[in-house]
Amino acid sequence: MSDQPSDQPSEASSPPERSRVAADQPVAASGTEEPEAQSRPAAQPGRPAVQPASPWAHGAGAPGARTAGVTARLRPAAPPPILPAVLWAALATAVLSALLLGDGLGLNLLIVAVPAALAAYFAARAAGRRLRPWTATWAVGGLALLAVPALRDAGWPTFLAVVSAFALGSLALHGGRSWPGVLIGSLGLADSVVPGVRWGWRGVRERVGGSRVRWGTVLRTAAVALVLLIVFGTLFASADAAFADLLGSLVPDVSLGDGPWRGFLLVLGLAGALAAAHTAAAPVRWDGITVRPGKPRGRAEWALPLIVLNLLFAAFITLQLVVLFGGYDKVREATGLSHAEYARQGFWQLLWATLLTLLVIALALRWAPRGGRGDRTLVRAVLGSLCVLTLVVVASALRRMDLYVAEYGLTRLRISVAAMELWLGVVLLLILAAGVFGARFLPRAIAVSAAAGVLAFGLISPDGVIAEQNVQRFGDRGTIDIDYVKDLSADAVPALDRLPEPQRSCALRIIQSDIRSADSPWYATSWGERQAEEILKKRPATSEGRDCYVLGGDGVRDGYDPYDDGYDPY
Repeated sequence: MSDQPSDQPSEASSPPERSRVAADQPVAASGTEEPEAQSRPAAQPGRPAVQPASPWAHGAGAPGARTAGVTARLRPAAPPPILPAVLWAALATAVLSALLLGDGLGLNLLIVAVPAALAAYFAARAAGRRLRPWTATWAVGGLALLAVPALRDAGWPTFLAVVSAFALGSLALHGGRSWPGVLIGSLGLADSVVPGVRWGWRGVRERVGGSRVRWGTVLRTAAVALVLLIVFGTLFASADAAFADLLGSLVPDVSLGDGPWRGFLLVLGLAGALAAAHTAAAPVRWDGITVRPGKPRGRAEWALPLIVLNLLFAAFITLQLVVLFGGYDKVREATGLSHAEYARQGFWQLLWATLLTLLVIALALRWAPRGGRGDRTLVRAVLGSLCVLTLVVVASALRRMDLYVAEYGLTRLRISVAAMELWLGVVLLLILAAGVFGARFLPRAIAVSAAAGVLAFGLISPDGVIAEQNVQRFGDRGTIDIDYVKDLSADAVPALDRLPEPQRSCALRIIQSDIRSADSPWYATSWGERQAEEILKKRPATSEGRDCYVLGGDGVRDGYDPYDDGYDPY
């Protein structure tokens, strides 16, 4: 399967309907991978061989206009007739969705994704698309992200991982090299749901019409096998309690009351698998959308505002270095702020400063001078300096968060925004690398860094890290906010288990109640829940709610003193 819709096979190996469309597709933009020569469509009269290059890249091309309309550039080729393997994989996805997804999220989401991925793979092979390294990267990354619900109980990293997995899966199906291709190609498969269902229905109707006898044999065979499984499975389960327990844990519990919900999941799984297969066979070519560069400005007009901004950054960073390397006493004399107050005062402002700097860089590249080598050198020098200075701002923001966490403890919001600030630093490093080595991989590299960040965030178990930091802080200071840590997920149990009594039982009693009341099957239970269940079986939480009321918080909840009129934004 190709990592990009423009990576279609040669005309000799393509179906006739795909060959007719190949000449209407846009030529890949500069700074992209070079496919095989026979795979690249020839340039049409009046159409440039490459798109205008960014001044951030090594070379700048002359701007040109495309004569083809946007619709013609985006229109996918007609997919070939659907294969039986695609239909069976889509049916397996639908059945597994109905049986497994109604009980919650866990390993079941990864199980359902496997036949859907196979349906897309079979459809892409039938359409002549070949597996490319970037396609494999998106596909493997998406499946890896679906392992987070199987490992972690916390809902917020699971939500991020599932959304990111669907985005990577959409990228694997659509492909994408340019910014429009990566951004729009990751938004989903809504444009392929109706065409995919029609495509699948046509395939079923064509095959059923000419092979009714064979389908009747298949249905009879399946019915006989199902009856045998039910009869002998019931007999064996009634004969041996251990086998009954094993069978009960493996077979989904489906009741008549769940019928409408299970039916909706069946339809959703079938439509989703067919949409994925249709997209793999006939992807919309989002790379056909071209964003024309803005009117280039003169060197002085463009560079002067950015140089002034660099000087402002340098002045601010000089003060930050003084504070970071032991000059805080002078700042405290001038401001009267403690370490924690000083950290709280500026973190959010520095986060916004980082975000706005990325916007400034994007706009500056749009209107940068593009006259020749001297202009490119100026652009790289000015924007490269701004990126380096912004990296120091990122380090200062993370240092402020570290000071604040040391004073008031770690929370979900604090670890989330700190992770986001760290990822913005990675983006700045990628932009610096693009200035040196070229911007051909920048859109995909930023997408990979975002997905890798979400995967790492889920695998480190944020709730476990929060509990670990608060338990360590309790050992150092003797205070812990029980009212906060008791609402963490089961991922926090291994760390909270190390607290002394009665703090331990007060922190774990709500989690223990949730685990005992849960009746989720194996495929909808995370490894974090299993681990917490084993710990609480060995050492149950014994304290009652009235005994824990006197413990409460540590006097300052999340940095907020109820007797102070000040407001803590996080």
